Amino acid sequence: MKKFLFAVLAVGAILACAPWALPDFWVSLLMTCMMYSALAVSWAMFSGATRYLSLATSALFGLGTYTTAMAMPYLPWPLLIFAGGLVATLFAFLAGAAVMHLRGTYFAVLTFGLGELVKHSITYTEKSVFGTVGRVLTEVPSNETLYWTMLILAMLAVVTYKLVANSRLGFAMRGIGADEQRAATLGVNPRKVKLIGFALSAWFAGAVGAAMAVRWTYIDPHSAFSPLIGFQTVLIAMIGGATTWRGPVIAAIVLSLLSDALRLNFPQAYLILLGVLLIVCVLFIPGGIASIQWRNLLGKRKEAA
Repeated sequence: MKKFLFAVLAVGAILACAPWALPDFWVSLLMTCMMYSALAVSWAMFSGATRYLSLATSALFGLGTYTTAMAMPYLPWPLLIFAGGLVATLFAFLAGAAVMHLRGTYFAVLTFGLGELVKHSITYTEKSVFGTVGRVLTEVPSNETLYWTMLILAMLAVVTYKLVANSRLGFAMRGIGADEQRAATLGVNPRKVKLIGFALSAWFAGAVGAAMAVRWTYIDPHSAFSPLIGFQTVLIAMIGGATTWRGPVIAAIVLSLLSDALRLNFPQAYLILLGVLLIVCVLFIPGGIASIQWRNLLGKRKEAA
């Protein structure tokens, strides 16, 4: 674990110098890579282990975004990020208490529906109370501050994934993913374990949303709770391999670069191409990018033996 932490800190120290060494375009692209790394790794921490397909990322991200929009004048930057994560965690805990008894398609559809419910609830409330929809951010931190914040969140997500995977909570979640009924007979409390895992992963989605809110000068429910953010998070995690932290990080880098290229060259067919990519990966690389590397490693070891 010490070597792992040292490696994370070393990579983080190198990436921290990017705002001084690279043009703004590449810094912005790195920021996007780190955003989706944090989202995909935290998503995999729960969904990859339990095999519960959560589509709540958009809702959690949006709650963090709106936390920044409403609390920006009153809280310092570090507390604002923490508050965004805390709001998402509380929502995940309350929502999870209502939906964790569901499985499969029902769980996925309902977690997606929660995001739509929150989005339309905020839209209705803003129209009724304030007479308008959306918030304008007038004072925002520098791009360097935002970049370093995203770097810290991505590093925290990776370290947390590693700690959870090696903890009793991680073993319990993987047991639920393998056979929930058998895990229950062995003394695991599935409902409690799933709630804790879901709420923990939600903190990162909310914190990332709180940080990324300052990239937009105008925040409204449709942009803050965009389903595209949630779908791309799931896509990245599945392409990379949701049973490890390495896969989502690699896929986040590849998909961020690919997404920019597709969006510029094929703006109308962008989402269609991403969907085709997901289908191809599910059919031919069911374990994700990380599984290909593992298979190659096993093959070399067998040949050496």
